[in-house]
Amino acid sequence: MALIKLNKNNLFYNLETISNHAGGKEKVAVVLKDNAYGHGLIEIATLASEFGIKKAVVRTLDEALAIEKLFDYILILAHKDFHTYSHTFHIALNSIEDIDNLPLGCNVHIKVDTGMHRNGILIEELEEAFLGLSKKNIKVTGIFTHHRNADNLSTDFFWQKSVFSRVKLAVSELCEKLSLDIPSFHSCNSAGLFRHTNFNEDFARVGIATYGYLDNANIFKFPTLKPVLSLWGKRISTRTLKESQSVGYGGTYKATEDTIISTYDVGYGDGFLRLNERKNYTTPDGFKVLGRVSMDNLSLNTNKDEVCIFNDANTLAKVHDTISYEITTTLSTNIKRVIV
Repeated sequence: MALIKLNKNNLFYNLETISNHAGGKEKVAVVLKDNAYGHGLIEIATLASEFGIKKAVVRTLDEALAIEKLFDYILILAHKDFHTYSHTFHIALNSIEDIDNLPLGCNVHIKVDTGMHRNGILIEELEEAFLGLSKKNIKVTGIFTHHRNADNLSTDFFWQKSVFSRVKLAVSELCEKLSLDIPSFHSCNSAGLFRHTNFNEDFARVGIATYGYLDNANIFKFPTLKPVLSLWGKRISTRTLKESQSVGYGGTYKATEDTIISTYDVGYGDGFLRLNERKNYTTPDGFKVLGRVSMDNLSLNTNKDEVCIFNDANTLAKVHDTISYEITTTLSTNIKRVIV
């Protein structure tokens, strides 16, 4: 079976870089949704907790329950059916209508749409939201938004910052009017955090940077981070491919000379996407993927017992014309993950 190795030193290096820029570990919420971006929810949560991170962000209640004992503060982004909850959980309110779905007495972070136009209430709906939540004895513990273009050079980032400043002012006035505590404010994802020279929000929700990536970071003076995940394959069989013989479906690779080849237990069923014959990929050790990737295996021009298939998702992202997120989150949850 394929194997994923998680580099603890690289993860801690990334978290140290992030914490220093944010102004302390207490100002970092590590994003662990979708199996920690494919890295392994429990594995990354355990390491982040060991490092000293106290806040986490997940997608679902099930994810929150799985890591409940590791963090003091867990924000749940997208869940509507709450059969149970904990005082450590903070539920994202993505629309006014969702107030009816929230459990009595829970903690809520109101998401405000500042220009992404995906989820969140309008600034004009803030008072309605606060009043509706108060009727259910729900405590507003946070106000947040999401930047749509923090990793690109455009005016969007500054425009949304300006809108969120208006949101903060409106919320502060509402809290004074209703005699409520001022909630936490947060807007920054990974790129958003590093766009700030003096970060001054209550915390940042750091996802992809945790795992060693900052897409389009070459535009800005972002730090160089270290990829945490590497995918490894074990040898299934070896043979000598004679000149003009082919390998795999369609026979798309033909040997130009006698060549030693081996199959390894990694395929698109594991989340390593098909290359077909139209894309070329070479492993970090210089071995070529020969022909088409199968569901459960692929062929390389080596006979090593174990081979690193990739250790930098950006390399594969370029091959597939996509982003690092898609490469790592596609990896099967069935692959064993080990910390090294």
